[in-house]
Amino acid sequence: MSTRYLKVWFVREVLPLEASLVQCLRHNWRHGEDIADLRQDVYVRVYESASKQLPLSAKPFVFAIARNLLIDRFRHNRIVPIEGVADLEAIDVPSDAPGPDRSAIARDELRHLKIALDRLPPRCREAVILKRVEKLTRPQIAQRMGISENTVKRHLTDAAHLLADLLYVEQSDAGKAP
Repeated sequence: MSTRYLKVWFVREVLPLEASLVQCLRHNWRHGEDIADLRQDVYVRVYESASKQLPLSAKPFVFAIARNLLIDRFRHNRIVPIEGVADLEAIDVPSDAPGPDRSAIARDELRHLKIALDRLPPRCREAVILKRVEKLTRPQIAQRMGISENTVKRHLTDAAHLLADLLYVEQSDAGKAP
């Protein structure tokens, strides 16, 4: 793929998502001063990955990369170098148990996910549940559903795109004024 074509694709498909991307980053990252850097890091990862193979749909691809970047940053920020702490008892280690606000947010997110799953075509929903809930492999899913592995792969890919659209579009639409 030519660099020129990749640049045209990036400008046409990715840059129009900037407002939604920034909104998503602001919603999911508490340090507002990091948003511009996060956005640039998303763009770098999108461009590098797309240079190897263009995604079928830019929007779910961009938001999946943003989500993964936020997870990476969150994990990185939670790491405390052991040599940087003289007195280990002085570290105030929070409980792993979620607080009431986190529990409420998690229940709300779970409700949104259930609604999105219910809106998937039945075969896509079945494939996702077998893969993500029952932790079956593609061959096991194919056997259980009586379809080929390629069809399972297509159902999972379609479901991922639809879920990304349903979850991210609803999230970005919720922030817009009527």
